[in-house]
Amino acid sequence: MISLAAISRADIANYVDALFLVYILLIFVYILANMMFSLGLRPSYSRAVDAIMNFLRDVCEPYLRIFRRFIPPIGMFDFTPMIAIILLYVVRTIVHNLIAG
Repeated sequence: MISLAAISRADIANYVDALFLVYILLIFVYILANMMFSLGLRPSYSRAVDAIMNFLRDVCEPYLRIFRRFIPPIGMFDFTPMIAIILLYVVRTIVHNLIAG
């Protein structure tokens, strides 16, 4: 018979914390890839790169679009990813502490 380990609030809090961390890392990768491709480092035709970029765009852009409504780019600089990540860190800390107790 298979015995299941008890799941505590700390385990759930750590899982939610890891989900936030993965999403923050996906935003970092999306922003870095966009910066590299804007400098012309993109291969001429690559289905794998297109698939990865489409995935990152579909995952990250809805969250970033919320902030782009209120914070316009200043010249060439777009500060919305920094503000979005900072807010995500704050929410991550609050949710982790509420779940962990």
